[in-house]
Amino acid sequence: MNRRNFTKASALAGVGLAATPLWAGTTEAAGSYKYNLHYAPHLGMFRHHAGEDPIDQLNFMADQGFTAFEDNDMRNREVALQEKMAVTMEKRGLRMGVFVAHQIYWQKPNLASGDATLRAEFLEYIKKAIPVAKRVNAKWMTVVPGHVDLRQNRAYQTAHVVESLKQASALLEPHGLVMVLEPLNFRNHPGLFLSESPQAFEICKAVDSPSCKILFDIYHQQIQEGNLIPNIEQCWDEIGYFQIGDNPGRKEPTTGEINYNNVFKYIHSRGFDGILGMEHGNFNSGKEGELAVIKAYQKVDQFL
Repeated sequence: MNRRNFTKASALAGVGLAATPLWAGTTEAAGSYKYNLHYAPHLGMFRHHAGEDPIDQLNFMADQGFTAFEDNDMRNREVALQEKMAVTMEKRGLRMGVFVAHQIYWQKPNLASGDATLRAEFLEYIKKAIPVAKRVNAKWMTVVPGHVDLRQNRAYQTAHVVESLKQASALLEPHGLVMVLEPLNFRNHPGLFLSESPQAFEICKAVDSPSCKILFDIYHQQIQEGNLIPNIEQCWDEIGYFQIGDNPGRKEPTTGEINYNNVFKYIHSRGFDGILGMEHGNFNSGKEGELAVIKAYQKVDQFL
């Protein structure tokens, strides 16, 4: 499942309101496991238990012991729903993770091109993302620099991207907000400018701002480069956020080849107190699949 499909799925989860929580009184939802890290589910992940109402879904997440939440499509939700979700998150102790800050150019270059009009468009998106972040108490927002420009040398493209990100950082810094750059793998997203963690590290060092960091998506980087813990170690000073998904399949940990117990153990050992977004699907469908996700996270979280 790629990011575009994730956004569609989470957007659908925001449609319709259930009058009564579907899990009320059930034994399945009675857990309150205390996690060692801040894992963040997304809307739709537990809809068979909680129903379609985003507020009920947030309450279900909190009931299971999760302490964070992420929503790629938050900027496109109605203001009234954003505010209602923010109140619920504050009440239930859920920290807001990332939302996608801008339109992503999947098929043609924008930031890599250096085009002034496209840069201005991107900066306008960043300006509009600021009040959204404040409304939902978010610190981080996802940025993807778009498609590669095949007509320009890679070094020129990098300079163009760095300049756009410097200008965006100047907008974000006064508000204490952080855009996190997400490298995406070549298999799911062929042709994108940013694909590797060392490349993201180089760009963040060039931008040189506390408002420009890396979103290290463990699923993407397992496919793109592997060598996960050494690359996380090398990038550590510039990592602001993690996302999770096993490979192959992009489902919950324990369903693929990644040793998430060891990866999480390393992240925890570095004192990471940020958020790890659960940007993946459920391996099994229905309530059974949702309970399997919860059990998987409890299992891989037992690394101390």
